Amino acid sequence: MRRLVPLILAFVLALPATVGSEPATLIADRVEVTADGRLVAEGAVEVFYREARLRARRIVYDRSGEHLTIEGPIVLTEEGGTILLADSADLDADLRDGILQGARLVLDQQLQIAADTVVRSEGRYTQMNRTVASSCEVCADRPTPLWEIRARKVIHDQLERQIYFSDAQFRVLGVPIFYSPYLRLPDPTLDRATGFLFPTFRTTSTLGTGIKVPYFIRLGDSADLTLAPYLSTSRTRTLDLRYRQAFRSGAVEFNGAISRDDLQPGETRGYLFGGGRFALSEGYQLDFGIEAVSDPAYVQDYGLEDRDRLVSFAEISRTRRNEYLSVRGRAFQSIRAGDVNSELPNIVTDATLHRRFNATPLGGAAGLKLQIHAHRRSSSVSVDGVGRDVARATIEGDWRRNWSFENGVLAGVMTQIAGDYYGIRQDDDYPGSVGRLTPTIAAELRWPLLRTDADGVAHVIEPMAQVVQGPRSLRDVPNEDSVLVEFDEGNLFALNRYPGVDRREIGLRANVGVSYTRHAPEGWSMGVTVGRVFRRADDNTFTDGTGLDGGRSDWLAAVHMTTAGGIRLSNRTLINDDGSATRSETQFGWVTDTFDLSTGYIWLVADSDPEVNRPDETSEWAVDASYRLTENWTGRAAGRYDFNADRATSAALGLTYLNECVTVDLSLSRRFTSSTSVRPVTDFGISVNLVGFGSGNGSRPPRRSCAR
Repeated sequence: MRRLVPLILAFVLALPATVGSEPATLIADRVEVTADGRLVAEGAVEVFYREARLRARRIVYDRSGEHLTIEGPIVLTEEGGTILLADSADLDADLRDGILQGARLVLDQQLQIAADTVVRSEGRYTQMNRTVASSCEVCADRPTPLWEIRARKVIHDQLERQIYFSDAQFRVLGVPIFYSPYLRLPDPTLDRATGFLFPTFRTTSTLGTGIKVPYFIRLGDSADLTLAPYLSTSRTRTLDLRYRQAFRSGAVEFNGAISRDDLQPGETRGYLFGGGRFALSEGYQLDFGIEAVSDPAYVQDYGLEDRDRLVSFAEISRTRRNEYLSVRGRAFQSIRAGDVNSELPNIVTDATLHRRFNATPLGGAAGLKLQIHAHRRSSSVSVDGVGRDVARATIEGDWRRNWSFENGVLAGVMTQIAGDYYGIRQDDDYPGSVGRLTPTIAAELRWPLLRTDADGVAHVIEPMAQVVQGPRSLRDVPNEDSVLVEFDEGNLFALNRYPGVDRREIGLRANVGVSYTRHAPEGWSMGVTVGRVFRRADDNTFTDGTGLDGGRSDWLAAVHMTTAGGIRLSNRTLINDDGSATRSETQFGWVTDTFDLSTGYIWLVADSDPEVNRPDETSEWAVDASYRLTENWTGRAAGRYDFNADRATSAALGLTYLNECVTVDLSLSRRFTSSTSVRPVTDFGISVNLVGFGSGNGSRPPRRSCAR
């Protein structure tokens, strides 16, 4: 009843009932109407009007003047999360205009602006005099914020979400660093606005010391352009560009740069990377991308990405429950030292239609795939495949049916027939056209055995055997898409272990293996797979580095483990009969609230096939880790080491400081690789971002507590 009576009284008086005749709601411990018609509310006063909420110790409403006299402490919360704190105020009836004394403006719970007086006008502008702005926490033992902006006057445009500073002075730990007579910054709720972004500093051994100052240009609600001049002490003058635009059905983004430097004097260098995706009618999707550089060394010199091949493409595709359709064209450019682009298949086109059919007349499921492929080399040489051009049409059908028996045994039969027709040009080693037919039939047995212990641990053991009969031989065609073969648990029971169609497995073979999986209720699991391939005859189709050559393949042993504590471990090893390994790959990851570790090691035996291009064994270790040193400090480290060359190929260190008002990122990296087109580079960078201006990435940084 204490709050109900004044609430009813407030509605009767319709306080205030000016804008749009919308009444406000008043709640207070005590409400009275004086003889001169003023309404006085005292004790835990709250006023609700539209999206605004006002809390104060005492409010006096003068109906004749349509204004409020308020005694604090005052807390005014508005739409969008803006909060005004003040000692006292005189406001109009709809809380839009007026004057506040000893006020502090809080934007999006981040940026705070303290002022002697605050004047609100037109329900849009908030003018603050003699101000201090900062998003840093200020405590009794830390009275000086890490950074602050002092200004004679500040105007906050609530509609445009912009903050205008007059006679602004930027300070760090109380020390003046920068002065500007006029400064405009976005408030924390603004996603996009034209203006300068925070600069980044970078020092490299090839480009010298430089600074990048991005300027963001808003081109309407759905497009923007960012220009970022990069000025170095002596080596480069670069203009980076980024263009983005969103459409109703998709979006595009392009990144590029134009450079003049001392690394290649007198030449204009640059790059362009971009792409987009659009949803078309009838469920189709358009994807496209472009990657181009002026010279092979540009990507590494300017620290863009670690890549040795550029790909531009366009594709129209559609994916349905039982159908996949794709038409794609790609253009490749190698920037690897020693590659000759005219001798590589630079232009590649593909068209694929793949359909699945269930409940066929024979039962089971069937599939049909049609594919047209063509690639072209710009070279006109016809010796040793240097300028070879190939076109291929493929039709492939498959059928599979499974049975299950009462004892738990699972049986299946499958068949596949593939027809390929090749048109070959500019290669004297092959005829102009080649046709071939590849029929394959297989049968398999699986016997999954399950046991659950009293403590809830589940064990699954599944022995598997598969017999496959393929053609005895196939006509020889150029091998363009099946050079690099991997033998793993994913293709142990595949009818064709080649990654493409230029090579297909032939002859009679048996694939055998057993898998074991353990699931614990505590949240960790482990799986082991062991298998091997037996052939009736060595067909000499696989190279000696794949683990599949000979009448018997290497033993495949694979293990994986995950735990509730965030540990992930996997290993895959191919082992000869003499116990030596031909391939071993280990991946280890551990993710917790404190650190994130990802590391891997790979060892590959040398391969004598010149197409594989691995004359020496490979032994490399890579690591990528981050560690949260404290609540605010995070360290990073990454690197790659080549054990055969006995040297590191790359290394990187990073340190990030993040609190409620600033983000500082330090990075140091070194690329040791050197070739005719790629130079060793040491790169040092620093970037500083002030929290509280612009929306940033939307995440909330950790706030310090005055108790610590």
